[in-house]
Amino acid sequence: MEMTLRWYGSKFDTVTLKQIRQIPGVTGVITTLYDAQAGELWTRDRIKALKDEVNASGLHISGIESVNVSDAIKTAGPERDEHIDNYIKTLENLGEEDIHLVCYNFMPVFDWTRTELARVRPDGSTVLAYNQAAVDAIKPEEMFDKLSGDTNGSIMPGWEPERMVHVKELFELYSDIDEEKLFENLFYFLRAIMPVCDKYDIKMAIHPDDPAWSVFGLPRIIINKKNILRMTGTVDNVHNGVTFCSGSYGTNLENDLPDMIRSLKGRIHFAHVRNLKFNSQSDFEESAHLSSDGTFDMYEIMKALYDIGFDGPIRPDHGRMIWDEVAMPGYGLYDRALGATYLNGLWEAIVKNNR
Repeated sequence: MEMTLRWYGSKFDTVTLKQIRQIPGVTGVITTLYDAQAGELWTRDRIKALKDEVNASGLHISGIESVNVSDAIKTAGPERDEHIDNYIKTLENLGEEDIHLVCYNFMPVFDWTRTELARVRPDGSTVLAYNQAAVDAIKPEEMFDKLSGDTNGSIMPGWEPERMVHVKELFELYSDIDEEKLFENLFYFLRAIMPVCDKYDIKMAIHPDDPAWSVFGLPRIIINKKNILRMTGTVDNVHNGVTFCSGSYGTNLENDLPDMIRSLKGRIHFAHVRNLKFNSQSDFEESAHLSSDGTFDMYEIMKALYDIGFDGPIRPDHGRMIWDEVAMPGYGLYDRALGATYLNGLWEAIVKNNR
């Protein structure tokens, strides 16, 4: 296991590489070309410049999150094959730069959905939160305006302003896409990219849908054990794997997280570990990583990863805003640093208990 932190790049992130380097046990970053558009080719020069910047800090790139998949690929639109060709060339360039992990998602329109970016908790911290009643009471095109005042000046991943102005058109693109068609389009994409993944040993790690159910009537497929085993079984290649995100799968309380981890032995290439606190099945907020602060047993989640021999990158996921920090909601320094230290402590205890 390698402890990492997500970093959006020096032009976009309030957290610096120097700060990340000082978090005990964190040796790598999960990063991206944050201004690259879905369907765009990543040049080797840009990848190398990013890699050189990270290496100069004493860290290294442990993986990319994300090389975004375009709506044309997800909907089998006219530009699908062109965008897949660009994706393949991007993977080649990543492989040439010795980068071998790519996290991506296949969510329609919204990469994730929250109804609040700064819900105040009893301790005074603020967190991302979701309430189904709030979703039911609003139109999709109104979501961005509702949340934009709480972004702290950041561009939220998957909620870029230039994308959100076209929400109505995006919904039209998906008007005849159901779960089965979305699966078919995912399989088409995976089969096309597996040869380059085999050549460069690039592990593709699909991120689950968040939350793990349909939002605004859009199909969601990477939501539970049954569906993820279908994905890995249909394109049965070790490079076709998953990002196990406890916070995303955990939005559905019917998902047994340790059991899901054990069922995916050999196919979990990357892990996001975080906790949620449920006020009801349809209202949850993102808590501190500590087990007692939320709903999940973080020890059991980490132990399940240990039990299957997981040796890939792991990162603390969304953190609270604490100590008056102003940053991209969920991606400040302080609480994620606490989370990384906590998860490292759990891992050390598990390793020593199993000797």
